[in-house]
Amino acid sequence: MSSHRTQAPFGRRLVPVADRRELGAYVVLSVTDTAGPPPDPGQFYMLAAADRWGGGVDERPFLPRAFSVLRARRRGAGGRDPLLEFMLEDVGPGTRRLCELRPGEGLWVTGPLGAGFRAPEGGRRAILCGGGVGAAPLGIWQDALTGLDVPHVALLGFRDGAHAAGAALLRDVLVATDDGSTGHHGLVTELLAAELDADDHAAVYSCGPPAMLEAVRALCAERDVPAQLALESGMACGFRACYGCVVPLRDGHYLRLCVDGPVLDADLLEEVPAH
Repeated sequence: MSSHRTQAPFGRRLVPVADRRELGAYVVLSVTDTAGPPPDPGQFYMLAAADRWGGGVDERPFLPRAFSVLRARRRGAGGRDPLLEFMLEDVGPGTRRLCELRPGEGLWVTGPLGAGFRAPEGGRRAILCGGGVGAAPLGIWQDALTGLDVPHVALLGFRDGAHAAGAALLRDVLVATDDGSTGHHGLVTELLAAELDADDHAAVYSCGPPAMLEAVRALCAERDVPAQLALESGMACGFRACYGCVVPLRDGHYLRLCVDGPVLDADLLEEVPAH
C-alpha cells in the first residue's frame, strides 16, 4: 500500500465539462478542475451529474460513482487550465446519465481519493495489464512511467472490436479480444503469461473485472512476480464513512478500498473478491 497520497480538498466541488468524445463503446469526459490538486496515478474521484441525478418523479436517487482518473493534463495558453479525463461506459442508469453529459454542463467531483500505484523497484520493467474500463488508471500510470523513464509494456483485453477502440487511449498497446475481432483471440492474461515467459524480472500493474484480476494475481503468485492491483468495489462515500468497500485480506484482516486502496499489493490477498 502507498504511504504517500495526494489529499483531496474538503467537500465536493462543481466543475464544468470541457470536452466529450466517443471511442467505440466508451465515452471520455474531460473536466476543468481549477480547485483540485493533480491526482496520483491510480487515485479515483466520486462523480455525479449536477442536474437530473435522480430524485425526480420517475427517477430513483443515485449515489455518486467512483471512477479512476484516465489522464491529468493541462491545456490553454501557458497550460493554465488543469483537465481531468475519465473513461466511462454506459452500463446502467447512473453511468448512462454521466455518458450523456455535454461540454458546458456541470459535474460534481470529490477527490482525488485513495492510494495509487508505486514505481517498480530493483530495476524491474513494468507490465500494465487492463481489461475494459480498467484501462483508465493505466493511462495516467503509463504517462508517469514514461516521465520516470521506466521501461514498460501495455496489455489490454476487451470483449469485442467496439470495446477494443478504447486501446487508443494508451500508447503501443498489445490487444486481446474475446471474439478475436482485434488483436489476440483470447484473454489478456494469455498475453501477460507470454510476457512473463519472455522476462519475469517485472512488476505487474493491473485493473479490470474481478475474474481478470484474480487470474493476474494467481499468475504472478505462481511466478513470484510483484503485482499491484487496482480493485473495484461498491462505494457510497469514497472516504471511509460507509464501509461499503471492505475487502478481506490473506491474514484475516480487512481493508477499505477507498482509503487503503484502490491499489493493493496482490500478495495481501488470498483471492480477488467478486463484486
